Amino acid sequence: QVQVVESGGGLVQSGGSLRLSCAASGSALDLEAMGWYRKFPGKDRELVAIITASGRIRYGESVKGRATISSINAKSTVYLQMDTLKPEDTALYLCFASLRTPDVVRWGRGTQVTVSS
Repeated sequence: QVQVVESGGGLVQSGGSLRLSCAASGSALDLEAMGWYRKFPGKDRELVAIITASGRIRYGESVKGRATISSINAKSTVYLQMDTLKPEDTALYLCFASLRTPDVVRWGRGTQVTVSS
């Protein structure tokens, strides 16, 4: 059973920073990638950042230059540093873990980020 758990969300003022954590747990994880999307009310999920096990990174256009995703560490944990936050960054941030074997994607429940103006 693979579980994905996010943490680190909260309320922050505009211009501030947050670091989100995402940990995947389970036996003998064969991770292909981990990353973050965010969900706005009434809208589809939007890409924030993805990192593959080999270190390839992709950022969403709206966060480029303000987001930094860490490599996947030995504890199957990845961090997302968000700087210069804006009120429009307010969303539910969802982490996923993509596995090679079995070929599945597991999602966490999300962590809420609220940026006040």
